[in-house]
Amino acid sequence: MTKPLFRDDAYLVSCNAQVLEVKEHGGIVLDQTVFYAAGGGQPGDSGRLQLSNGEFIQVKTTLYSEDKKTIIHMPEEGQRTPEVGAQAVCQIDWGRRYKLMRVHTALHLLSVALPFPVTGGQINEGEGRLDFDMGSTPLDKDVVAARLNNLSAASYDVRSEWMTDDELDANPDLIKTMSVKPPRGSGYVRLIRIGKEVDLQPCGGTHVRNTDEIGPIVLGKSEKKGKQNRRVRIRLTDPSQISKS
Repeated sequence: MTKPLFRDDAYLVSCNAQVLEVKEHGGIVLDQTVFYAAGGGQPGDSGRLQLSNGEFIQVKTTLYSEDKKTIIHMPEEGQRTPEVGAQAVCQIDWGRRYKLMRVHTALHLLSVALPFPVTGGQINEGEGRLDFDMGSTPLDKDVVAARLNNLSAASYDVRSEWMTDDELDANPDLIKTMSVKPPRGSGYVRLIRIGKEVDLQPCGGTHVRNTDEIGPIVLGKSEKKGKQNRRVRIRLTDPSQISKS
């Protein structure tokens, strides 16, 4: 089982690790990692592994195994695979990760600015989108954009909490996303809280520590997706911003 260090500290950019397994397709399993594995609409991290002999293995993406217990680092084509037991230093592409963190947190705020059930979503570098089950309710983009940016600029702390599966079952209203199931399996579910009462929902992704790191947000194209769903896109105005934390 891979220890997901990113879950407790999304600002870790590197860590030491040991190779536990190399899959037939070349995927590399480590005992622990700072690489976020794709899930919940957030892409897997890219970066590189530095072996003890100084060689680098470029990682193009990171995935979960089918049982969600191990994290698989997928190397770029043509990369050599390490030996089982080899020591490595994990180094994520921090610039890319930080943009994904800012967008992911902004989408949580979008779900507050538009309080409708979420039917889908996608996080990209500098932009993202959510699909809402809002029927024929009109969408005033100026009002939503103002509400979203007011939330972002309010400097709310963002932190993780844990809840048992039974506690979550007793509080089903915490689940906003209809298309993505909360990350279960260990008996506990991780939640992300923004401010004291702004937002609380199950999420396994990576987020910034404070909403003021997001920066100004622009509402992009909005379009109908079927009779009930409306897709709302956002983008960061400064996607190149890098945290100095």
